Amino acid sequence: MGLPIEAVQRALADEGFDGWLLYDFHGSNPIATRVAGLDRGGKMSTRRWYYLVPATGAPRGLVHAIERHNLDELPGEKRPYAGRQQLEAGLRDLLRGMKRVAMEYSPGNNIPYLSRVDAGTIEAIRELGVEVVSSGDLVQRFEAVWSDEAYKTHVAASERLYTVKDRAFELIRERTRAGVALNEYEVQQRMVGWFNELGLNHELPNVSAQENAGNPHYMPPQSGSRAIRPNELVLIDLWGKLRTPGAVFADITWVAYTGDSVPGEYQRAFAAVRDGRDAAVDLVTSAAAQGRELRGWQVDRACRDVIETAGFGDLFIHRTGHSLGEEVHGNGVHMDDYETRDDRRLIPGTGFTIEPGVYTDRFGVRTEINMFVAERDARVTGPLQQEIAIIG
Repeated sequence: MGLPIEAVQRALADEGFDGWLLYDFHGSNPIATRVAGLDRGGKMSTRRWYYLVPATGAPRGLVHAIERHNLDELPGEKRPYAGRQQLEAGLRDLLRGMKRVAMEYSPGNNIPYLSRVDAGTIEAIRELGVEVVSSGDLVQRFEAVWSDEAYKTHVAASERLYTVKDRAFELIRERTRAGVALNEYEVQQRMVGWFNELGLNHELPNVSAQENAGNPHYMPPQSGSRAIRPNELVLIDLWGKLRTPGAVFADITWVAYTGDSVPGEYQRAFAAVRDGRDAAVDLVTSAAAQGRELRGWQVDRACRDVIETAGFGDLFIHRTGHSLGEEVHGNGVHMDDYETRDDRRLIPGTGFTIEPGVYTDRFGVRTEINMFVAERDARVTGPLQQEIAIIG
């Protein structure tokens, strides 16, 4: 699918930008190559190329002479260059009349997922008297918005993840009650088998017991994996998508206890993350219903304030959520006022996670759900865990 020039120009007018300057060198900016539709292979791309979509008028490009046909599929005139003097002159001509252009740039590298254009290229543009601004919200419109079909794939993937989650907890319950040994790695590998049975593309899920659940990115080792014993917490984090073109991910986390009664310490920690999650959900749903602008950092702050008030703020050590797309960490807005300050807007047609957690050296808890924002509403796309599941 080609770059929708008219749609881009409407977006530029909405944002108040003179143009969107797409740039890549040797694959350094995969966002630009995907947006431009140049990621389908078949062409050698080892030199710098630039493609400008102005807010008004015809787009135009600048491309190296030995790869002059690389931009042929895009509309508008393309000027070839070879030596560095031709590059400098061509870039000056390309940007004539531009005062403010968007690029894949994030001030202070605040959003690393977006920060793809190197500092030297930014300097070269600025030296021509052109202001460079972030393309973050433009990228969202053309990289992160789900089609109706993509949304359906997400819902289907979510349903299958919950099936895998239920099977994993049932396996742990059966083995615990029977007194049969079971470790984290064995549960993970059984989950992989269920992913494949249910037709999901996936990565290895996180299965972590007790103190290992206090490590948000723990992965059980094949050798020496920890046993799952009675009267312990077990956290599972799993994500996957359908095996169809354009499918988008679902990503969930649930926590269980392999005993008859969950200790109060664990209950209080989980209640804090549950209530923080719900505060974030309430903010997103109310803003969508009212047509009110909402930014990623505000969602994180709503969640984090609740957890801090409950006394667990220092133990919530990551952002509240991330964008979901064809990659599990998509190129839309993240719910973050902690690791970064993501000031991108939540826009209709995008999906993301809400996943607060509390982590100590002795245990960890997290709840992770997925949300989708539509034109005038927002919804959670699966069940919400209200308390630690008892599987003893």
